[in-house]
Amino acid sequence: MRSRYSAFVLDRLDYLLATWHASTRPATLEPSEPGLKWLGLDVKRSALQDVDHGTVEFVARSKLGGRAHRLHETSRFVREGGIWFYVDGDLS
Repeated sequence: MRSRYSAFVLDRLDYLLATWHASTRPATLEPSEPGLKWLGLDVKRSALQDVDHGTVEFVARSKLGGRAHRLHETSRFVREGGIWFYVDGDLS
């Protein structure tokens, strides 16, 4: 989760796509809006459902055009071949 947040901060779209599970991965991602500033990531909890499935609840804060934004999501991950992939998430 932290590596994906860092990729959002650095606008590393290639990394985001590479760590997105093929079953839900979009064909492309749009770059961040100019002026978007990421302010921090707070991982609230993480849990393993079994050895290859997990969830991470987080809050990511950002600012754009003088307005603060907050993304609160519980993300689902799956491990394949020893690598964790983002599958999808539920917004809170």
